Formats: sequence, C-alpha cells, structure tokens
Amino acid sequence: MPSTKLLNFLTISAGISFGGGQKRPGVLLNNAINTTICAVMVMHWAILRIAGFTNGMFASYSPNLHSFYKHQMRRLHAAGSYLRRLFPEVISVFAACTFNFGPSTVTIPHVDAANLVWGWCCITALGIFSPDLGGHLILWDLGLVIRFPLGSTIMIPSALLRHSNVAIQQGERRYSFTQYTAGGLFRWVYNGNRSDKTVIETATLEELKLREEEKLRRWEEGLSLFMVWDEETQNFQERYA
Repeated sequence: MPSTKLLNFLTISAGISFGGGQKRPGVLLNNAINTTICAVMVMHWAILRIAGFTNGMFASYSPNLHSFYKHQMRRLHAAGSYLRRLFPEVISVFAACTFNFGPSTVTIPHVDAANLVWGWCCITALGIFSPDLGGHLILWDLGLVIRFPLGSTIMIPSALLRHSNVAIQQGERRYSFTQYTAGGLFRWVYNGNRSDKTVIETATLEELKLREEEKLRRWEEGLSLFMVWDEETQNFQERYA
C-alpha cells in the first residue's frame, strides 16, 4: 500500500500494532500476496542480520531504553498469547517494521506520531545509489543533512524529530527497512492490558485525577531512560573493558 509519508511508493508493514480504532493489539493485516512477501522477508538472512545489528546498537547506545522495550514487550506477549512476535526477542525488541520498496524511496518531512514519543525508530537504507548526490537524511528540527549511504542504519526519536530524505538520481534505486513500536502498545501495557478508553470509562474521579498527574510526569520518565555522553562512555568502558 502507498504511504502518505512517501511519494507514491509501495510499502508493506508487518508485526504488531495498536491504534486506529482497534479494540486490542493485533497483527498488522495485509492481503494474501503482501502477507507472503512479509513472511519471506522477515525470515531472510539479510533482514535478520540487519535486525540483529540494530538491536545490538540499541542495547549498546541506549541500554535503559532497550531494557524498557524488552520488558514491556514481554508483558504484552505474556497477556496476549494470540500475538506473534515479528522477530525473536534475541534478534529484535521492536514490535513492527516497514519495507519501503521504492524503487526510489523518498519521504516528505514528517514525524511518526503513532510511535512512542521518547522511543527509537531504526532506519536502514538499501539499494544502489550515489550517497554523494542523493539519499541524504534530513533532520529538520536539528538543522542537519546527513550523508546516508546504502547499508547505513540510524536510530532517531521519529515521533519528535521531523525527518525526510533527499531524492536520488534518475535510474538509481533506493529502498529502506524501518523498525519501530507503536506508542499504543506501551499504553495498553501501562493500563493493565486495557485501552485508554476502557480505563477512563471505568475509573473513579480520584483515579482520573491521579492519572492526569501521572501524565504530566511521563516526559520525565521517558527522559530518564536516555543517557548523556559521559554515561555512554562509562557504560562502554564497563561493558567492554
């Protein structure tokens, strides 16, 4: 299906999500052909290696946030046995992915508002193109234009930062593989495996007041999961000394 964030290129998403009117988390639905394509893609050795590499990056550079993802997804699957992981936990803690098939994938400036606000989205560039002439990643809010060759992977808080990429040259090909987790899944787990709607409808006035107070502190909880560079350096020294 074409995406509104892309300029009329084919995309297929797979994995688990929650939102858009769903009553509970579920597996992203595709037609029979796209379901088969996804099943083949997520089992391909190259995709498994990219997912595993990305997971290692996540655990190394943001261990607290990686641990948060891991344990929240464990709680999700423990209560929802009908859900099927996109990848084994040892390979990836992300709940979903999108394959952008191009053939010359270009995105317009956007944020992924459905993702966890303080969470990571991992983007991997694929294809055959000149990274000097196109395919650059633009982080608009930071004023950065980043050279992004094929095979490159970056992690960004895509729900916060507006991002897009530069068009490639005529005749070149660019694809991408992205991994992410919908914020709705974390809210479902936080609510005790219930939707916000259900919680609000059944809560007392005192519980609603407490919930609003917790929401005001949520950004601090998310921020506490990040590490400054000195903490990153110390973490690497302790892990790899």
